[in-house]
Amino acid sequence: MTSLKTAPKRVSRGADRFFHITEQGTTFRTEVVAGTTTFLAMAYILFVNPQILGSAGMDVPAVFVATALAAALGSLVMGLWARYPIALAPGMGLNAFFAFTVVLGMGIPWETALAGTLVSGVLFFILAVTGVRGAIIRAIPLNLKFATGAGIGLFIAFIGLRNAEIVVPDEATTVTLGDLSRPETLLALFGVAVTAVFLIRGFKGGVFYGMILTAAAGMITGLISAPDAVVGSVPSLAPTFGVAFGNLGELITAQMLVVVLTMLFVDFFDTSGTLIAVANQAGFLKNGELPRANRALMSDSVATMGGAVLGTSTTTSYIESSAGVSAGGRTGLTSVVTAGFFLLSLLFSPLLAVVTPEVTAPALIIVGVFMAKALGDIEWNKLEYAIPAFATVVAMPLTYSIANGIAFGLLLYPLLMVAKGRWRDVHPITYALFVVVIAHFIWLV
Repeated sequence: MTSLKTAPKRVSRGADRFFHITEQGTTFRTEVVAGTTTFLAMAYILFVNPQILGSAGMDVPAVFVATALAAALGSLVMGLWARYPIALAPGMGLNAFFAFTVVLGMGIPWETALAGTLVSGVLFFILAVTGVRGAIIRAIPLNLKFATGAGIGLFIAFIGLRNAEIVVPDEATTVTLGDLSRPETLLALFGVAVTAVFLIRGFKGGVFYGMILTAAAGMITGLISAPDAVVGSVPSLAPTFGVAFGNLGELITAQMLVVVLTMLFVDFFDTSGTLIAVANQAGFLKNGELPRANRALMSDSVATMGGAVLGTSTTTSYIESSAGVSAGGRTGLTSVVTAGFFLLSLLFSPLLAVVTPEVTAPALIIVGVFMAKALGDIEWNKLEYAIPAFATVVAMPLTYSIANGIAFGLLLYPLLMVAKGRWRDVHPITYALFVVVIAHFIWLV
């Protein structure tokens, strides 16, 4: 009996020494609660990511396993090495770029796209190790970074609206309002409403709870068939595991160069922004700098490489980690707990059967709202910033391509800065990217 009573205490003391729990002013219990909160806030990705990548022809059960394992791997590396309460998973926006722009838009096989994801992770790792990241961060104007995030948000929301048939194609106006009396569309609208209520009421896992309630409503009304089981065996990873290695030779094209650079660009700035935002919330920043920043960035790149090998799009740091921080998480133990939940979720693959497009559409729309808030940070009163930012934002949903949005912004920004007489304020790397964009539109589009 004595050993049973003292074992938890020993675990707590060991965790305290490793994660510096007491030093950070938190407790073992608080860290566990924070890790649970973070998981609930981002658990929706377990079902949304397989559906998005499944639309590109990938095996949905295998992607489910890859998603859970990539999230667990990234969160463990971040928690055990960088020791930050920041969890990782395949990124929203990057999965849409992978499926809808690269595979469906450019006609690139998903196997080759996975190889591109792997290479982007390797490049990210090199940038983090060498410290080149600072020069690149300074090269891209802040307004274009904000515009990229907001544009991706609108793109994701548009995908959700389309999947739910709230917005449908129209020959006269390109798109128009769908039939809102359609039962499946009504179910999606119900999902948007309940998810919004959960979030407004302060539920940290509001998006996930919204999906659960929407799926339940679908089963009650007969729109969704009940699953055969709740817990089941772990699906095979064979359809996607290691596929990236066999397609590395397909990357030696100008088209794939643009794809890899876009993946790298979006992941790099998404990760940097998330790290700064969560670290600032937790009080980690010292004189504006983040301690162990290179470790955090390298953790992200390792997760991307691992995720690509497993069979999923770019894995990145999640802003939903702020939910765990708000619950008191201050150490890497928070991320380790989140990783444990992702591993446990592997047993719940039968639930994929009830996660239809109408169930995931509300999540896509609400995540779009979160990302669109970056619009408020753009300097709209300065046209040399506002016009490229606007082009970036609107081009993503209207051309159905994240890459096109980024390209338009990088094309217009240097031109307008030169016209303004501020050509010296444009970083040389930005001019180099301008040339790459010109080449992209001339030879690849």
